[in-house]
Amino acid sequence: MKGYRITFIRHGATQGNEDGKYIGITDLPLSADGAAALYEKAEQAGDMNFQKVYISPLKRCLQTAYIMTPNVFTVEIPELVEMDFGDFEEKTPAELKDLPEYKKFLEGGLDNPPPNGESARQVVTRCFEAVAKIIGDMMEEGLTNVAVITHSGIIMNMLACFGLPKRPPMEYACGFGEGFEVLVTAQLWQRSGAFEVIGSFPPVYEEQRGEYFTELDSGE
Repeated sequence: MKGYRITFIRHGATQGNEDGKYIGITDLPLSADGAAALYEKAEQAGDMNFQKVYISPLKRCLQTAYIMTPNVFTVEIPELVEMDFGDFEEKTPAELKDLPEYKKFLEGGLDNPPPNGESARQVVTRCFEAVAKIIGDMMEEGLTNVAVITHSGIIMNMLACFGLPKRPPMEYACGFGEGFEVLVTAQLWQRSGAFEVIGSFPPVYEEQRGEYFTELDSGE
């Protein structure tokens, strides 16, 4: 049965990330250190042979694609943008900690958005729209190996909601320029709206045995 491989990659760091701020839809570029770290990640990953790259339209994702997947055709997917943190955008937890509305937001839940922001339910809904659009495009064009460059929150929601085996979102947290590989089959996607999470990105190799393994495979 034909398989479709998708590698979800988190963008590089911005100054806002480095300052510990909520940076959702705020359109910041990569910081100098963030860009430099991505070049190292790209070298570590080697030749990835992606046939197409789907990206969030925000600057940090566009610049990450330029560094990590040069010369690969890119397509912007608006549904891949990070969560809109509303009034919490560009603020740190320390600045917000005494606000009642922030304390309420930290309680979590699908329908508990930040003031003037987006709820988790809205994020999950557009995550499904994004992945359905990507998988449909892959099947239509016969693509078997693509990348998705997006945001940490989107990756965690995407994999926690549609990935197998089922894991809580925080287990899919990843560093800048890192992510996860998934394998999609038409039968599993059409039957269950799910895909299999097969490893981490960049891949790790065990030197002694020369075998491929990932953090997920090793249970760490």
